[in-house]
Amino acid sequence: MFFLFGKKRPPSKKPDETKLKDGLWLKCPSCGEIIYKAHLEKELWVCPKCKYHFRINADKYIKILFDNKCNLLWENMETVDILDFPDYSSKIKKGQKKTGHKEAAIVCVDCYIDSMEVVGFFTDFFFMAGSMGSVVGEKFYRACKEAIKRHVPLIAVTGSGGGARMHEGIISLMQMVKTTVGVAELREAGLLYINVLTDPTMGGVMASFAALGDILIAEPKALLGFAGPRVIEQTIKQKLPPGFQRAEFMLEHGMVDIVVPRKDLKKTLSKILKILWYNNQNRG
Repeated sequence: MFFLFGKKRPPSKKPDETKLKDGLWLKCPSCGEIIYKAHLEKELWVCPKCKYHFRINADKYIKILFDNKCNLLWENMETVDILDFPDYSSKIKKGQKKTGHKEAAIVCVDCYIDSMEVVGFFTDFFFMAGSMGSVVGEKFYRACKEAIKRHVPLIAVTGSGGGARMHEGIISLMQMVKTTVGVAELREAGLLYINVLTDPTMGGVMASFAALGDILIAEPKALLGFAGPRVIEQTIKQKLPPGFQRAEFMLEHGMVDIVVPRKDLKKTLSKILKILWYNNQNRG
């Protein structure tokens, strides 16, 4: 240790050009590649090296899928902590601050994919892992009714790792029934219902409306299922096969219809809408 005039020598300064500002770069969790954030955004939050699909919020999916800025319905609906569950209210507030929305579900109307009108429903993973409570279930059911009123297809994009929200007890479990009834009413009305399953779509969400679409589309390597692989392995005391419950595994075993990279989602949805809905409507 060196001293100058009885004082510690000040550390040598290095050029500031070598320093990086926080938030400008992100590390891919899959391959470890360091990616410039602006470039990653242009790639729709998909790693340019290994094609890992970063988890993104509902607002980003809305911008990716729709031609225009949509109107949001029932944005003021907010969960009531009816059971006085410990820390539930604080978790709700944290989710609201993080996402800018009152709840994990977002309903879009007056939105179009290649000029074809749809109603959009989204769950946001960044709001309590996209878990389903009373408001999420109610908003999905209302989205179904809105699609019926407008006589347009419903597209649901799910990112729900939390399943049914335990903080609301039996009330959250009842939403599985309510959302399933909504799907049944869509079918009675003869409407097209498409699901886009993103990483992760699990638990009570996957066990109800998310798995009931006429067409099930999954993003690459999305984790899909009811219980997670670790829970299943601990329960059955057996090693699961490689890729178990990932989108490609589910496709191979007939649980989803197609696996589509994020950059091709809008094009794929447009093609499905034209073939299964709008071309038939024009002929009618």
